[in-house]
Amino acid sequence: MKNVVLVHGGFVDGAGWEGVYKILKKRGYNVNVVQNPTISLQEDVKATKRILAAQNGPAILVGHSYGGAVITEAGTHPNVAALVYITAFAPDKGESVGTLIKNPPPGAPVPPIVPPQDGFLFLDKKAFPASFAADVDPEKAAFMADSQVPWGVEATNGAITEPAWRTKPSWYLVVTEDKMIPPDAQRAMAKRAGSKVVEARGSHAIYVSQPQAVAALIEEAATAKAKAA
Repeated sequence: MKNVVLVHGGFVDGAGWEGVYKILKKRGYNVNVVQNPTISLQEDVKATKRILAAQNGPAILVGHSYGGAVITEAGTHPNVAALVYITAFAPDKGESVGTLIKNPPPGAPVPPIVPPQDGFLFLDKKAFPASFAADVDPEKAAFMADSQVPWGVEATNGAITEPAWRTKPSWYLVVTEDKMIPPDAQRAMAKRAGSKVVEARGSHAIYVSQPQAVAALIEEAATAKAKAA
């Protein structure tokens, strides 16, 4: 199982996967990075399926944050062998990111989302590093804050029609210091999806700050699928 497709979340683009990409390429994987427009879930699923259709054989489909919703919907594609969630949303049928974040538990960190402008969301630039990228090099975290990709309200409201995790095996990296998706919410979604869970200490941007930990889980999924095949 040598094909890997990486899907980014909201507020960022695919460039954040560079560290993970380099590690996997070195280990002989064929890696593709999806560039989601993050305007609507439907369009992001189409963008992901275009990359999946171009794969020569089965692939491991990986999603970070909102990218988890994208892979949950796109993962029913026949070329998907397994799903890997990196501190990501794993919605069920009829759920969206919007419904999952609607009622945060008391005391849970609230992401510093600025009220929508023109149908798009941004994170407050000053609060971005602490909430999204606390363990990322400060200069890089500042760059991520200043190069944010506007996230469409429509994308957050996109509901899942058929969750891929019901029919495909999944792995989940729970990130214990995440200030965007509470760790308990991550654990609950992973449990519901029947995912194999690994926990790591890090920020929401663990895929940037600790690419080794992320690549290791992707490789674990790929190896397990190869053995099963």
